Amino acid sequence: MDAIVLGGGLMGAASAFFLARRGIRVTLIERNRVGSAATVASFGNIRRSGRYIPQLPLAHRSLALWGQAEAMLGRDVEFRATGHLRLVFSQEGLAAMRSFVKEARPWGLELEELTAGEVRSRFSGLGPDAIAASFSPNDGSGNPRLIAPAFAHAARKLGADIVENVGIGAIRKSAYGFQVETSKGSHEASMLLNTTGAWGTRVASLFAETVPIVAKGPQMGVTEPLPYRILPVVGVWAHDHGGGYLRQVERGNIVFGGGAERTDVSLDTGYAKADPTRLPGQLRSLLPILPALKNVAVIRTWSGCEGYVEDGLPVMGRSSTTPGLFHAFGFSGHGFQLGPGVGDVMAEIMATGKTDIPLQDFRIERFAKPN
Repeated sequence: MDAIVLGGGLMGAASAFFLARRGIRVTLIERNRVGSAATVASFGNIRRSGRYIPQLPLAHRSLALWGQAEAMLGRDVEFRATGHLRLVFSQEGLAAMRSFVKEARPWGLELEELTAGEVRSRFSGLGPDAIAASFSPNDGSGNPRLIAPAFAHAARKLGADIVENVGIGAIRKSAYGFQVETSKGSHEASMLLNTTGAWGTRVASLFAETVPIVAKGPQMGVTEPLPYRILPVVGVWAHDHGGGYLRQVERGNIVFGGGAERTDVSLDTGYAKADPTRLPGQLRSLLPILPALKNVAVIRTWSGCEGYVEDGLPVMGRSSTTPGLFHAFGFSGHGFQLGPGVGDVMAEIMATGKTDIPLQDFRIERFAKPN
């Protein structure tokens, strides 16, 4: 068996690694550098709270792989299980949190509910006006700049061919399976995995499959260093205060996102740029979470091209039209935590034809027009 993985973000690089680990000859093709699009734009959040409930088995599997990443890949990808704190500032947020906690419990996720007093005593300086919070101690964060290259490097050591910085030409069904033309030559394999992110529908449309997806750029930033005291990743429930989130890295800098509208991105270039006019409002939305940001300098902002599917859920699984074609794209800004699990599950499906992870809600045929 052999496979081409098209797209070298976290999903593609992880898939290439797990395919190679299963003994499948794999070629990973990326038009830029591995990990240079949506992955590098990520905040680095590894969370299970607030997810689409049937996605939790995939999230659990992925979290276990994050915990094994350093030993598995031979590199520290800065996974830190510092916990995930999600603050509540409104009655709407409280209802959303309690509803999720109840629904998630049968799916194997136990969240601790904290009172306002417990938030202030355990996490000094965070959310002084929060009325409650949830805490997931085993979640945390990872480094978006390290994880995809680490998977690609480990895949190469297992025999995978990693092709970067190439123009992509024709992608077609061939007598053997699939053929991908690039500026550095042609590649053929019996299976093709489409992990091209916001460009996923362009590839799918070549095989008569259409997905309503738009390209957007998140507004991300990082501050100057502060004294290191914030261990968990911090977010909010019910989009309180614009849905901002932040974490502090070990060097002291605060990495932040949310609280600002995403920018439009042209797929012709894939170039996403942070909008400086949105930064003041974004910072104001973060102050209820961390008042210490009031007089801190922002030293860098950035963005990246992410694919947002119309219903907010990814496309993952077999093609509905073409045997040997598989999809894993459109993770709508919440794919970072899922990345290792997606790669493992896609490799499992491609190698064995099955998986026990529920994927029915992510099938591409949900967008097929009725006859």
